[in-house]
Formats: sequence, structure tokens, C-alpha cells
Amino acid sequence: MSLLKIEDVAYVRFRAPDLGEMRGFLDDFGLTVVEATATRLVARGAGPSPVAHVTELGDAGFAGVAFRAGGLADLERLAAAEGAAIEKLDLPGGGSVVPLRDPDGHRVEVVAGQAPADPLPIAAAQAWNREGAHARLRATKRIAAGPASVVRLGHVVLNVSNFRASEQWYKERLGFITSDEIRLSPEFALGAFLRCDRGDQPTDHHTLFLMQGRKGPSFNHAAYEVADLDDLMRGHQRLRDAGRHAKWGVGRHILGSQVFDYWRDPWGHTLEHWTDGDLFTAADGSDIATVQDLLGVQWGPAPPSTMG
Repeated sequence: MSLLKIEDVAYVRFRAPDLGEMRGFLDDFGLTVVEATATRLVARGAGPSPVAHVTELGDAGFAGVAFRAGGLADLERLAAAEGAAIEKLDLPGGGSVVPLRDPDGHRVEVVAGQAPADPLPIAAAQAWNREGAHARLRATKRIAAGPASVVRLGHVVLNVSNFRASEQWYKERLGFITSDEIRLSPEFALGAFLRCDRGDQPTDHHTLFLMQGRKGPSFNHAAYEVADLDDLMRGHQRLRDAGRHAKWGVGRHILGSQVFDYWRDPWGHTLEHWTDGDLFTAADGSDIATVQDLLGVQWGPAPPSTMG
């Protein structure tokens, strides 16, 4: 039985030595900067979450991930069990946070009580024509140039030193359910896609993926949902035209089914655009998958050797 059941991932934290350079990347990526000081940038998506990406001035690096709990009672229960303090969350939207460290020392924040932000406008979806179903008649289709419309942070992937130890830590505290476990053999699992336990409410195929890395614990990537396929491709063009570092894509994953497009920020941290992912309830259970399923695509390029 877990201490609580988190509702979603909230935001990721990074450090960077040049906040102006990071802001330029965030603009091209499609995140909206809502706070810019001499020491910090805070950006959001178009959805109601007030924060999706935080960068603090400093040596380049990953600084943590946050998950959203249902309320203050969850934080109180977690803090009591961990011997931790409930702190004021000094970010847009306010609220409270319990800061923790996972078995590899990754900073994990559990937040609650954030005031939702007013949604930002997103261009209305344009109809698609396909064989046998022509939804757009006597009209053209025109996609305006610009960055992708990032809506929300959807998932985070962490490389860990001991998958089973990390899996136990996250499941006991945050209530994750396995969607797909990646096994190299019947005796050894490399990692797993973990989703939130929201009962009968469908949730993303994965909110967290833990993978036992060859080089030890590290940040792997963070993935942001965009409006749709046209929006993802528009964002791809914007990033390419801006000379940003493409990593992998465009393609469609096997596990999770998302259409994906991976890019690197100026300091090498991988951020993904994705759309059209799978959604499951708690009753949908768990599956076993292979490394070929993990790295394979339904269409698109094979992964680069640096992926993972």
C-alpha cells in the first residue's frame, strides 16, 4: 500500500549558466516564460498547470522533478512518514511542497495546493481528410508557422543505478502502477514505464520511466505534450530553422504509442514533443516488454546510439 497516489508530473528543474540562451530555446520549443529574473526562469505550457520547466542560474545540470499530489493531507502523510518538512512552494501558483531524495539522490518534490493558471489560447484543430472519412470539404488547410503549442509536461525518464530499488521507492511513496516492464531475461528487468493510479480515470501510459543506465544515475529526458500532429510538425520546423540540436524523430513509439520528436537544449538535456499517446485506467494492468519494444518504432528512424 502506497503512502499516496500522485495525480501527475508537475515540472522539472534545471541549472544553466546563461538564462538568456535558455530562454531562446524555451521560446523555440513552445514553452511560455512567466518569470524571468537574474537568477531564475520559470516557464509553463498552455494548460492549467502554472509551472512546467524551471531553470536556475548555475553550472549546467538536472536539478529535480516534481509530482502533483491530491492535497495537503497527502503531503502531511508523506512528510510524517519520511521525517521531512512541508515547505512553501516558491513558484507561480504557490502551494506547498515536500522535498525528498530518491535512492540515487535525484531531487523529488511532491507538491499540492497550486492555484491553476488560466489556459493559454491554442489554435483550433483543423479537420483531417482520410480515405472514407472526408471531414474537410470545400476548404483549404493552412498551418501557421511558429513553435509547437506545448500544453503540459507529460512524463520524465530517469536513469537509475538499481531499477528494483528505485521502483520500490517510487511505488511505495507515490503509488505508481507498472504499464510495461522491460525485461532482458526472466530474471532481470532493465526498467519500467510507470503510470499514475487514478482508479477509473484514464491516465497516460507513463508518467515516469525508470531505466537502469550503463553509466549510472542521470537525467534521461522530459516529454511535453503538444496539441496534435500538425502542431508537432510545425514545432519540428521551428526548431530546425532555429538551428537547434535534433536528437531523434519524428516517429511513433511502440510502447505508449506516442508520435515523438526529441531535441536537446543548449546544454544537452533532452526534451521531447509528443502527441497521441495511450491512456489506461488502474484496471488495465501491466505487461512485459522487450528492449526491442522499447527502442523500436512503428514508423520513423531508429534511435541514435546516444538514446538512453
